[in-house]
Amino acid sequence: MGIHRFFTSLNDLERIIRAPGMFKFEEHNVAAHSWKVSQYAMFFATIEERSGQEIDWKSLYEKTINHDFAEVFIGDIKTPVKYASPELKEMIAKVEEGMMEKFILREIPEEFRDVFFDRMKEGKDATIEGRLLEMADKLDQFYEAFAELKRGNTDKEFVVMYRIALTKLLGLPLPTSVGYFKNVMLDDVINEDTAIDVKELTRQIIAEH
Repeated sequence: MGIHRFFTSLNDLERIIRAPGMFKFEEHNVAAHSWKVSQYAMFFATIEERSGQEIDWKSLYEKTINHDFAEVFIGDIKTPVKYASPELKEMIAKVEEGMMEKFILREIPEEFRDVFFDRMKEGKDATIEGRLLEMADKLDQFYEAFAELKRGNTDKEFVVMYRIALTKLLGLPLPTSVGYFKNVMLDDVINEDTAIDVKELTRQIIAEH
């Protein structure tokens, strides 16, 4: 038992591929995903802070960096599966939480356990930091799906992934950040040359929202 086991387990995150079982032009692993999420969250937290919101930066970074560590135990579950029903999503969350708790009790030195229980808990909550984590997580899913559609990947699951991510992003209770994403970033997205008509798909989703 010791922090050594936690550090070595971080290597496993590099070997867990997101959206498993699907043909992809670009592979993405969970470790890289966590780093990108922290970058997205940092940018939108800056926007929120400049609009007058108070940001707990320590909490934000802890939430974003650690939010998918539990995938060490269960791997990455494809978005259409995870969102098939609220009950399934809740069950997966409970399994992750239980396995994370057992890992901390078994591997983390006693004097650090309280810190790890706090840092490894579910980060998507009603705080602005939790909302920013949720936005950043969906934004990476959005970009992963967009990259595949742009290159002509005809797997329908990427259309579903894109639709789920964009719908979620547009509905988040972060009006300043969502406004920037919708009015600035999406213009850049739909003006890119893509093999699949992402512009029309995006307009359909916005019209439905």
